[in-house]
Amino acid sequence: MKDHVDFVVDQWSRAMPELDVSSMKIFGRMLRLIKHLAKARAQAMAQFGFREGEFDVLATLRRAGEPYCLSPTQLYKALLITSGAMTNRLSHLEQQGLIRRIADPKDKRSTLVSLTSSGKDHIEQALLVHTETQNAVLRHLSGMQHAQLESLLRELLLTFPTEERGE
Repeated sequence: MKDHVDFVVDQWSRAMPELDVSSMKIFGRMLRLIKHLAKARAQAMAQFGFREGEFDVLATLRRAGEPYCLSPTQLYKALLITSGAMTNRLSHLEQQGLIRRIADPKDKRSTLVSLTSSGKDHIEQALLVHTETQNAVLRHLSGMQHAQLESLLRELLLTFPTEERGE
């Protein structure tokens, strides 16, 4: 069965036969998958009242482990966003009572961001929905296909230097 990417690649092959479109087959599908997954994720997160990116902030705090606390710098570096974007997300999450900013006990000039108990409850519920949404997409793959896809994607990610350090 053909998909939209096949249609696009066929058009390019006719329009510019000298063009090597082999990478379009992969990246086109990856980009389309990302769009579909982002839409499904946004719909799932809307039921929790999360704006774009807020789920990621709360999830990053939750996976940090107790006391669910990180600096704003650690957060924006982990999420690959600007400090300004992080400030906006933190302000909204703080207004909702899902996080609080506290003085860093090691450096009173700095602040830390911590999950509130409400924030912890919200993110744990959202994580259940989020992982179920992702797992539903992958159910179409066999265990071997799943492992192969994971391995190939990791190999591609590791071509970027920051990925080796888990940044």
